[in-house]
Amino acid sequence: MEKILDVTEIMKILPHRYPFILIDRILELVEGEKIVALKNVTINEQFFQGHFPGMPIMPGVLIIEAMAQAGGVLFVASKQEKKYGDPIYFMGMDKVRFRKPVVPGDQIIFDIKILNMRTKVAKIAGVAKVDGKCVAEAELMAAFGEKI
Repeated sequence: MEKILDVTEIMKILPHRYPFILIDRILELVEGEKIVALKNVTINEQFFQGHFPGMPIMPGVLIIEAMAQAGGVLFVASKQEKKYGDPIYFMGMDKVRFRKPVVPGDQIIFDIKILNMRTKVAKIAGVAKVDGKCVAEAELMAAFGEKI
C-alpha cells in the first residue's frame, strides 16, 4: 500500500515539532517494508547559525536524526496498533557513514528499509541522497515508548 504524507500528516504521527521536525514529506510508504522521505535544506535552519558561520553545513547527526524520523513514520505505519505521537527512542546506530556535506539548497531523499521489527523494537537501514549521490548511510535501532 503506497501513501504520500505532507508535514502536517507527519506531525500527527511523530511527537517532534519545530525546530526538530526534520522531514518535510513522505514520497512513498509501503507498510512493513520501506519509506521514502524528503527534507528541503534551507539557509533558515537554526543550526546553520553556528555550523559553521560563513560555511553552512548540515550537522551529520541531524541527517541521521532525519533518517530516524522517517523510520519512525514507517514503524508507526507498520504496527497493527497505530499509536500516533508516542515517542520512539534510539537504541543504537551501526555502520554510520557520512559521504558528502549537505548545504543550504540541497534536497535530501531518505530511502529507509526495515531490517527487523518486533513488538517494541525495530531495526532499519537507511541511505540519504542528494542529487542521486549518497551523503550518509546507517543502520538504526529504536524502541517504541509510551506517552508519560
